[in-house]
Amino acid sequence: MATAITKGEMSQPKDYKMIVEKDVWIPLRDGTKVCADIFRPESTTGSSEKFPVIMSLGPYQKDKLWVPPPDLEEKPNPYMNWETVNPEWWCPRGYAMLRVDTRGSGKSPGKSEPSSYQESLDAYDCIEWVAKQPWSNGNVGTCGISYLAAFQWKVAGLQPPSLKCIIPWEGRADQYRDQGYHGGIFAFGFITSWHNRNTAWNLLDIARTYNPDAFENNMLWHMMRNDLDSEYWRMCSARWDKIEVPVFSAGNWSGFGMHLRGNTEAYLCAKSKHKKLRIHSGTHFHAFYSEEGRIDQLRFMDHWLKGIDTGFMDEPPVKLEIRTGGMQRSPFRFEDDWPIPRTKWTKMYLRIDRDPVENAKAVEGEMVNAPLAKESKVSYGAAAPTRPGKIPRGVSFETAPMAQDTEVTGHIVLNVWVSSNKEDMDIFATIRNIDPSGNDVMETGQMGEPLQCVTKGWLRASHRKLDAEKSLPYRPYHAHNERWPLKPGEPVECQVEIIATSMVFKKGHKLRLDISPADGVGTQHFTHFHGDYNQGGISTVYSGGDKPSYLLLPVIPPK
Repeated sequence: MATAITKGEMSQPKDYKMIVEKDVWIPLRDGTKVCADIFRPESTTGSSEKFPVIMSLGPYQKDKLWVPPPDLEEKPNPYMNWETVNPEWWCPRGYAMLRVDTRGSGKSPGKSEPSSYQESLDAYDCIEWVAKQPWSNGNVGTCGISYLAAFQWKVAGLQPPSLKCIIPWEGRADQYRDQGYHGGIFAFGFITSWHNRNTAWNLLDIARTYNPDAFENNMLWHMMRNDLDSEYWRMCSARWDKIEVPVFSAGNWSGFGMHLRGNTEAYLCAKSKHKKLRIHSGTHFHAFYSEEGRIDQLRFMDHWLKGIDTGFMDEPPVKLEIRTGGMQRSPFRFEDDWPIPRTKWTKMYLRIDRDPVENAKAVEGEMVNAPLAKESKVSYGAAAPTRPGKIPRGVSFETAPMAQDTEVTGHIVLNVWVSSNKEDMDIFATIRNIDPSGNDVMETGQMGEPLQCVTKGWLRASHRKLDAEKSLPYRPYHAHNERWPLKPGEPVECQVEIIATSMVFKKGHKLRLDISPADGVGTQHFTHFHGDYNQGGISTVYSGGDKPSYLLLPVIPPK
């Protein structure tokens, strides 16, 4: 699995004694303080030896022990903490760690404002404070997963002088598009669960003994109140034009529900002259704590925080795990750019053959290479299913069986003509890998669950307006700043952004597209609000003639 190191060296473990400083109070610019833990090597050469710092900041309580699963390559120890680097691995290699409770969480006082602009200012102050400590060499990097990745985009945009590089590992960047509203549809499932769970951890767990007012906020209300993109969302999202530090952006093919879009957008849009993109598969945390993952992190940090020529920056900038179907890990492959320069952008046109039926494996048509002269249409009910566990049926299309192994790696767009008898409709697009027996090839989800899809995309039809300056031929960028209601029965063209993926569809397999009115297979933790306007709604998909609905696929020829 590991990718060979082409040249250079990297920090090797030494017999440093690890100094642990608990409950260190860091002053902030507004006079408040946040609470942190410091893990650092004890100098073996006296006070002259100084160390770079890896900082993390999050609401998950710095004192909360994380017991990893038994198959994790990094083994349990008393200092393991969810989604942060392990001091027992990094300190021997000459790194200090700063682990900070965000204000209003853990031991830090104040009112919590998750993912806020204030949180970014606090992170800036923490970076500059730790850079000035007598044991620090003045160079600070950030590294962490998920929430502890997302804060990195924002603080990097503020350009603290001592921040020298960032490793956002599976980190959303656009709070509206990546997390809050997928295609304009409120992604309430994960958000409400996350908010309630973290409130409970801070108010009902050990934390309440020292901070009974922790995690007091109106996050959910603000998210629902701001259902269009607005200053509220922009203040807590990445500013790509302001991110100039070296970036190592690490994504997960299974992270299409929240994080992966941020990682690919960073490589496409960040102003930094030094950018790396890595995308792996598997759970949310196994790759981060794997030996291969840690070596990648170390080689990047060594280069920018210690000035060691590890060879990491000389390697091609893009490193991708090319999935071949199934829950096992696959080999990595280096590429010169993203999207892959030799991509053969391929339109697969929807051909409608029949009316929908109540059968989970049913298909209503095929996807073919050539546009169709004759217009056709198919309709389905938009109301959400009321029976637990029932998958909503819209319409489905499949390719012919692959004549040979076919790699699809990159961004996908569903260009589809639709109408409704209502003022709006939701489009849920799902890509699936169907084997010769007609069964789904399962992938590993972020939490280790079997995942019945390759990737997904979403769009509320009234949000179909594009930002022309930010849209790319292979990645539409929706403005989300006004609604364009549907006129009953009048077809409109919609470009649905489907989150980037990689899959080799084996010979004899089919690529399946589901267009559904609500959450379907592979949704798992990332469910969406199903508005009342869907009740009694009839959604219609068109194809052929002057309404050529198609799926744009990034087919990769062999090197």
